[in-house]
Amino acid sequence: MPTCKTLQSGDESLLENFLLQHVNTSMFLRSNWREGGLNNEGGRFQGTYVAAIEDDKIVAVAAHYWNGMIVVQAPVYLAEVAQAVMEQSDLFISGIAGPATQVEATKQALGLGNQPTQLDEQEILFSLTLQDLQVPPALASGAVQCRLPHTQELELLSEWSVAYNVETLGKLATPDLLPHCRREIELRQSTARHWVLIADNTPVAYTAFNACLPDIVQIGGVWTPPAFRGNGYAKCVVAGSLLEAKSQGVERAVLFTNFKNYAAQAVYRGIGFQDTGEQFGLVLFQDTN
Repeated sequence: MPTCKTLQSGDESLLENFLLQHVNTSMFLRSNWREGGLNNEGGRFQGTYVAAIEDDKIVAVAAHYWNGMIVVQAPVYLAEVAQAVMEQSDLFISGIAGPATQVEATKQALGLGNQPTQLDEQEILFSLTLQDLQVPPALASGAVQCRLPHTQELELLSEWSVAYNVETLGKLATPDLLPHCRREIELRQSTARHWVLIADNTPVAYTAFNACLPDIVQIGGVWTPPAFRGNGYAKCVVAGSLLEAKSQGVERAVLFTNFKNYAAQAVYRGIGFQDTGEQFGLVLFQDTN
């Protein structure tokens, strides 16, 4: 049996060496530990990490983050690390993310198989080498512009974020959803991790990075309001964000989207993304508070 260890400062190389074997499905884990470190003080991007260790190498890891999400990368000993991280953490569980089969196994290992969910999906994982990015003509010609939002646009983007959370993530439009989205949009603004597309001086589409590394980024939160759909704006805003990332030395991008979301798949394939053959799992539990 492996040794289960709660990771601390000093274990970064040990963790990174393991996660590099599973790059496409480890973006949240890799980005979060770089942002928040391994010591958990309850801050944004921080969490408790428990790893299974054999022969002085990590072979599985589970993390429980500040926002309640459990993220796993555990091709072996999944139940052991998932149960151990819950013993170490006193946070609620808001959801589970990781390789699809592991997410389902984590639900069962933690006795959450019957817990009501607002989202429970297996997603296609796409990847793109940025030198192969196909820039839409409207963006290349300057007919539309992709840029960091202006301060006066943040309230509109917060309202868009509410719509995204309801339509895409299955959240309920409760009174506290807008303030939550407003805080998230402001945090993305402070780190320049989101973009808006402008057509005829009007914001028409949005995208963000939900995980960032020096060489690879993960796209999330892509949204075009219904009134602006069908114009290729999603392709343009995602491509624009990736051109900016490429200019900063990023070499690759990944994202995941639902198997039945054919419109989104067409957007991503249309700018060069390809199916990796991997499946990503995402479960969000209903808020019972």
